[in-house]
Amino acid sequence: MEICILDDGIVPNAVKTLLERLKYDGIKKVTPDNISSDIGCIIVPGGDKGIRRYFRNPNVPPAPILGVSEGDAGGFLSQLDSKEIGLHIDRLHNTKNYNIVEIPRLKVIVDDKNSHIALNDAAVFSAKSATLIEYTLSVNKHEVWHDSGDGIIVSTPMGSTAYSMSTGGPVIFQGSDVFGIVPVNSQDVTRRPIVVPSSSKIEVSEIASHIRCDTILDGVDRLKVKESVKYSKFKSPAHIIRMEDNTTSVSAMIKKVHLAEDLLRMPPSSKLILKMLEYEGEMSQKELIAKTFLPARTVRIALTRLLEKGHIHRKVSILDSRQKIYSIS
Repeated sequence: MEICILDDGIVPNAVKTLLERLKYDGIKKVTPDNISSDIGCIIVPGGDKGIRRYFRNPNVPPAPILGVSEGDAGGFLSQLDSKEIGLHIDRLHNTKNYNIVEIPRLKVIVDDKNSHIALNDAAVFSAKSATLIEYTLSVNKHEVWHDSGDGIIVSTPMGSTAYSMSTGGPVIFQGSDVFGIVPVNSQDVTRRPIVVPSSSKIEVSEIASHIRCDTILDGVDRLKVKESVKYSKFKSPAHIIRMEDNTTSVSAMIKKVHLAEDLLRMPPSSKLILKMLEYEGEMSQKELIAKTFLPARTVRIALTRLLEKGHIHRKVSILDSRQKIYSIS
């Protein structure tokens, strides 16, 4: 089986490290534009963030990917540390002693124009946090409700344990052929999260607010929306290799449930930083301050609290020994 390493130009140091560690295995790098259809496996560096970025491309080949992280902290999608990759490469080459998990992707069409892909979730919010928006939710062209609140999230089973869960959404086990729809801070107490078949055609229309509204894909990509967002199941799912049974979707889900219980007792600043690390991957304190717009002192206190609880790891940057890098545990 031909194996290659993805080089999308975002994490060049991680690609260089993998090439060095696998130089005797004849494994080469490829760019997103030159992946041949006969490749059997693609090693994707960059942790969970790298995997989500890879699968937001609608034209990726059907070959399964193996996610690789840097440092001690594995993710929910990426299972191996780059230091461990050499121990598993023979299994990829010579055996089928691993599992391939199929994960549905969301197709998202904004204002009836270009389509986009999300692996976890696609949300509609005001461009300014805690600002009310109005919208109408329809499923299969039948109106479900007209609502006013902070926003709405449509999630895959994988995304049900991400932002969706932190706003009161249901935990959906992997393998369930459904999507979750979660209203966020609705002004109507009768609005509850709902679960629909993945074959459903979901539409959020008549979107209105006194400032601009955005569609947010996987917590990262922001797209301006004027009137409507349509959601459906994308034709090609994501295929992710699991090398070990101890990082199954169920155990990862249990870990997230316990984390959510702790977060209920934490201040909003800690929740925001944890969510930022989950979506963005490893970050320095300086990067967290810039991304969250929180005061430096607030970020320091939140990081200390999260470290004490064991929710994040801290390590010294290989580029600057004076700088600390934080990541999800």
